[in-house]
Amino acid sequence: MRVVVTDAEVTLADVLSLRLSLRGPLAGGAELVLRHRVTAVERTVALGASGTEARDATLAVSLAPLALTPGRWDVHLRQEGTRTRLRSVDPGFSLDHLDAYALSRRALAYRAYRTRNGFLALKVDEAEPAAEVRAVWFREGRFEVTGLLAFTGLDDDESRHEARLALRRNHPDAELTAVATVQGVRFHAALSLCDVLAAAPEQSGTWEPSLEVDGLAAPLRLGSRLDDVDGKHRRLHYPAEEIDGVPIRPRYTADDELRIEVGG
Repeated sequence: MRVVVTDAEVTLADVLSLRLSLRGPLAGGAELVLRHRVTAVERTVALGASGTEARDATLAVSLAPLALTPGRWDVHLRQEGTRTRLRSVDPGFSLDHLDAYALSRRALAYRAYRTRNGFLALKVDEAEPAAEVRAVWFREGRFEVTGLLAFTGLDDDESRHEARLALRRNHPDAELTAVATVQGVRFHAALSLCDVLAAAPEQSGTWEPSLEVDGLAAPLRLGSRLDDVDGKHRRLHYPAEEIDGVPIRPRYTADDELRIEVGG
């Protein structure tokens, strides 16, 4: 039987909501099977029959009780002894929804998406508090960055929080800080590139930025994960800014964390 997912979303309550287009009704005993792409571990959810006249069905699956581990889970439908990987026509991406989803503190973050081959899959990540980068640039001799605070539990309102942008590097050890602006969950920070060079003169290397916000237990790493662009270290290449002949550029690591590269 042909089954296509026409709408897929993980709600704010961590419920996988699916709308299926069916060429025939779901049979009694039908099951949704989630299979971890690396470990091949599976989780099974029993579904009810949709009825003889149904040509579409809506499913709601609570994800927390399934004890899914981080990684990518492919979604299958099993009924009457036949197992089919679910195809999807829904891109499964909404920046506004991802922003709203990231407002709450969570141990795990779930996201439904369509694979490159057109199948439904579920991405599960550990949800540590972070500073999600939405824009980064060099201008007028400064490094500037804006974004939002993810998974901190702070309210998206007009309240202001004392905050600092910190840059740290090893070999040799060096650290810089500058005042940052945090309003609700939105942040903006800037730091002089001349100060970066002065902190470690004639030394090439990589600086790691973080955001320190009063009221939060630990500094927030700067990264970019709440979007549909995987592998930013391969896809996003920023032009270098030269300060006193030394090239400086932002870049992303393999796990989508932001770095500032000096020299090289």
